[in-house]
Amino acid sequence: MALARRRQQRHIDYWPGFVDALSTLLLAIMFLLTVFVLGQFFLSREISGKDAVLNRLNSQINELTQLLALEKGNKQDMEDQLASLQASLSQSEGEKSRLQKLLDAGSGIASGAQARIGALSGELDAEKQVSARAMSQVELLNQQIAALRAQIAAVEGALQAAESKDQASQAQIADLGRRLNVALAQKVQELNRYRSDFFGRLREILSDRENIRIVGDRFVFQSEVLFPSGGAELNDAGKAEMLKLAQAIIELAKEIPPEINWVLRVDGHTDNVKLSGTGKYADNWELSSGRATSVVKYLISQGVPADRLVAAGFGEYQPIAPGDTPEARAQNRRIELKLTEK
Repeated sequence: MALARRRQQRHIDYWPGFVDALSTLLLAIMFLLTVFVLGQFFLSREISGKDAVLNRLNSQINELTQLLALEKGNKQDMEDQLASLQASLSQSEGEKSRLQKLLDAGSGIASGAQARIGALSGELDAEKQVSARAMSQVELLNQQIAALRAQIAAVEGALQAAESKDQASQAQIADLGRRLNVALAQKVQELNRYRSDFFGRLREILSDRENIRIVGDRFVFQSEVLFPSGGAELNDAGKAEMLKLAQAIIELAKEIPPEINWVLRVDGHTDNVKLSGTGKYADNWELSSGRATSVVKYLISQGVPADRLVAAGFGEYQPIAPGDTPEARAQNRRIELKLTEK
């Protein structure tokens, strides 16, 4: 037991000392770290301050560099201006010399200029006199223009009055035209009535012979009844028929009012057979005209007024029967009577 107690006493606990030593070491390390951090902090501030100073120095250097360049540019501008001024001065001196020469020469011209001024003054006086005469002429022309304008105004007034009168006349003419048309229509109706009476009497007188007929508003005689073949002189039978016709016309003329301006038109027509040209008539134109004229002359010889008769020849160009048959040609050879207006 004593031995065991003695062994227990000999056992030493090192852990607290180790802990103390470790704590001391940690404190020393922390102190060193603190010193290092502080050193870094102050060093950084010192470096930052130096950078700011360096930047300011660089900025000042740049400004000085720019000022130096500007001064150099200003110096160049000043030199250019100086050169320009020197050139201008030289030019001015040359101009001064030229003007001096002109001035010297102008002193000799002054007397001639004065004489020219005098001459121009005389011309100006003459021009003033001419201008005065021109003004008087202009005034006279203005008076004449005013008179012409007054005349034009009078003419325009007269023209307007004439136009008004013309419009009234046109209205009267239109009214007269309407009345005339009505009167003409009445006259035409009266003439148609007398034509119907005339044709009716001709039917009674001529007994409705086969070769004498009414076609529309015309009384038609076949040429064979009145003329020999190829001739234009009335034969005896034709004269007998025309005598009856003349008596009917004379009786009708007594009944028609004098205000109806009528005529009996005698139209000659042939067929399309060409004439030889060796006879009295050269062609169908002459033959048809000759036959119509023979009828008219005979009627005049029997007492029919000449101013109531008209002769016309149509040759072969207004056939009433188409074709070249003997029957068609016989119908186309004819004398037509038409009671119409002049």
